Amino acid sequence: MEKRVFDTLAAAGHDLTPAQARVFQRIAPGGSRLTDLAEQAQITKQSAGFLVNQLERAGYVERVADPADARARLVRVADRGARLIPLAAGVVAEVEAEWAAHLGQGRMAALRDALTVLREIADPYA
Repeated sequence: MEKRVFDTLAAAGHDLTPAQARVFQRIAPGGSRLTDLAEQAQITKQSAGFLVNQLERAGYVERVADPADARARLVRVADRGARLIPLAAGVVAEVEAEWAAHLGQGRMAALRDALTVLREIADPYA
């Protein structure tokens, strides 16, 4: 699935790396602090800063003042980045439909249920 998402993004002119995507996909709707992105992506703050700098230079994200704390900055999805989201979501839906066709609806539902349950122990930010 990941390869198909990245291939589709590349075909649409978006050169995003898996490391950049790992940070990008964790940006909250209203923006996120760099420290939160680093923690959620399970990388150092320096690595997150490096990746956010790359994303910012490419126009996918922007840094804005945090309305809750004038000393802090938020990383927010920029217009170019917002265009990635429906592209990726479309590929995910397409792959999931293919999997459902192959597995059948019952087994696909069981797969979703199992993955949801596993998320309880695998994702501290669920």
